[in-house]
Amino acid sequence: MPIAPGDALERARLVRLMAFDVDGVLTDGKLWYGPQGEALKAFHVRDGMGLRLLAESGITLALVTSRRSEAVALRAAELRIAHVLQGSDPKHAPFAALLAELGLAPEHSGYMGDDLVDLPVLRRCGFACAPAGAPGLVRQHSHYVTRSAGGAGAVREVCEFVLRAQGRLEGALAPYLA
Repeated sequence: MPIAPGDALERARLVRLMAFDVDGVLTDGKLWYGPQGEALKAFHVRDGMGLRLLAESGITLALVTSRRSEAVALRAAELRIAHVLQGSDPKHAPFAALLAELGLAPEHSGYMGDDLVDLPVLRRCGFACAPAGAPGLVRQHSHYVTRSAGGAGAVREVCEFVLRAQGRLEGALAPYLA
């Protein structure tokens, strides 16, 4: 069972923006380099469906990553994620700017990160999440820790948790059950 402190459901209920780190969250955290130095990333298709369910339910999505990668830009475009903050190091300033742009208070935001560079955002957002296998300090600062590892369905788990907390999961799944 994932670690879900008592107020995780209430915090997830308030989420209007859900942002995700990429390496170690949407991917397994491994960096693969091709002969020309290009970085290759593998994304889990079920995480993509989870993101789609969130977006179709009215939750704004964002990716916040320290690295720059064409693979991330391509995946974000495929998933129609408009807010892609690449090369964000540190991450908290661009995240705060995004909240201001969207007119949201921190308690209406969620963030999923897997390492120390994510702590400033995890500590400032309303609903902090980490994948299984994240370092202890990151897990300690998270309201929800998934059973799944990054790149292996952890994002989908968080998406469904948010939708369940908001009473929207059944509605989001209904078109697929018709």
